[in-house]
Amino acid sequence: MEPSLQQQPSPPPSPRPLTILGKYQLTRLLGRGSFAKVYQARSLIDGATFAVKIIDKSKTVDAGMEPRIIREIDAMRRLHHHPNILKIHEVMATKTKIHLIVELAAGGELFARISRRGRLPESTARRYFQQLVSALRFCHRNGVAHRDLKPQNLLLDGEGNLKVSDFGLSALPEHLKNGLLHTACGTPAYTAPEILRQNGGYDGSKADAWSCGLILYVFLAGYLPFDDTNIPAMYKKISRRDYQFPDWISKPARYVIYKLLDPNPETRMGLEALFGNPWFKKSLKPETAEESAFGWDNVYVKGCYYEGVKCSGVNAFDIISMSSGLNLTRLFETTSDGGSRREKRFTSSARVEVVEEKLKEVGGVLGFKVEAGKATNGAIALLKGKVALVFEVLQIVPDQLLLVAVKIVEGALEFEEHHWVDWKNALQDLVLSWHNDES
Repeated sequence: MEPSLQQQPSPPPSPRPLTILGKYQLTRLLGRGSFAKVYQARSLIDGATFAVKIIDKSKTVDAGMEPRIIREIDAMRRLHHHPNILKIHEVMATKTKIHLIVELAAGGELFARISRRGRLPESTARRYFQQLVSALRFCHRNGVAHRDLKPQNLLLDGEGNLKVSDFGLSALPEHLKNGLLHTACGTPAYTAPEILRQNGGYDGSKADAWSCGLILYVFLAGYLPFDDTNIPAMYKKISRRDYQFPDWISKPARYVIYKLLDPNPETRMGLEALFGNPWFKKSLKPETAEESAFGWDNVYVKGCYYEGVKCSGVNAFDIISMSSGLNLTRLFETTSDGGSRREKRFTSSARVEVVEEKLKEVGGVLGFKVEAGKATNGAIALLKGKVALVFEVLQIVPDQLLLVAVKIVEGALEFEEHHWVDWKNALQDLVLSWHNDES
C-alpha cells in the first residue's frame, strides 16, 4: 500500500534566488567579515560570473573601516585596466548597503596554495613575481602605493594568473606631503622598516619593493625570512639583514631578494630596476597594451547605481554618499583651519534651472546674498553674516533626478541654530528626500 501524503517526506524548500538590483543572482557565499560578505554571483544579462562584496554601512563606522572602503574603491577605479590587478566593474548603493561588483578570482588566495604545497618551483615563483611587479609598477606610475602587500592579498584567476587585491590601505597621490607618505600601516611581518620607524616620511614605491622581496622569499622558501612574535626583536634582525637562504634558492634569485630586502630605502632596489635584471627577465612576457596605454585619468567604474537607478554625471563616491552611514566628503575636501565642513544633501525631480532659481530666491528671502566668483563649476555661493553656504547641483538621471549638496563652508553652528529649519521649510516643494538629515 502506498504511504499517505502525511507519511511522505516533504521536499526541501528550494532556495530563493537573491538578486542585487535585479541584475545579479548570488550563487554562493565566498566569505564574511565583521562588516562585509563576499558572494559569487552570476550576471542575469550574459551569465558572466563576478564576486560581489556587500558592505553594511551601519557597521563600518564602528569597525573604523570607512577610510579603507574609500581607498579600495578609488584605487581600483584608477587601476582598472591592468591584467594583474583585480578589476572593479560596478558600484551600487542603497540606504544601508554598498555593493562592489568585482572580478571573480576563481583560483582563490595564492597564500592557500603555498600553505598546502609549501614552497613554489622557481619558474612558477618567478612568473607570479613578474606579474606582481608588473602590477605594482603600474600602480606606482599612476600614483598609488599598495602598502599592504602579502600573499593573502594575492589572488589567482581561473587560468592561474595573479591578481593583486585589497587596496584598503593604499596611498593615493593626494596623501603625499612634500612628496612622501607619513602614515604607519600594513602587516608588520611584511612592512618596510622605514614605515614603522616613524621618524619621517617614506617613499611608498620603495616600501612596496621591500614587501615584494619578502613575498619572493616566501614563494621560494615557503616561510618568512624574519619571523618573530617580538616586533622589536624582528626589526633588529631586519636592520642587520639577519636571515638565511635555504640551499635550494638559486644565486640569481638570492641576489634579487637581497637587493629588495635592503633596510635602507635609499640603496634598496626599486621595482623599475628589476626589468633590467637577467633572472627577472627570463621568460618575461612583453608589456600588455593596456598597461602602457591607460592611466588613471581615463579610467572609470563601468556603472554606478543608487537604489536601482542607473546614474550619470557623478562618480561612484557621489552615489555612495547619498545616504547616511558612510561619509565620503573628506575624500574631496580639506580645510585650512583644520575644521570640518558640514554638508547636507537632498534629491529633487525638478529641472536644474528651477532648482538654481529657487535656491537664489529662498536665499534672498532669508537675507543671504549671492556671491559671484566664490564658487566654481556652476555652484552657487550664498553669504549671510558668519554663515557661508555653497550649493552644488548634480544631475543623477538627466531631466529626472538631481542631487543637491548644501555645503556649510563657514558658520556651521550658527546655521544649525538659526537657519536650517527655515531653509528646509522653504525648499520642501523641491525635495524628494533628504539623505543625511538627522533632525
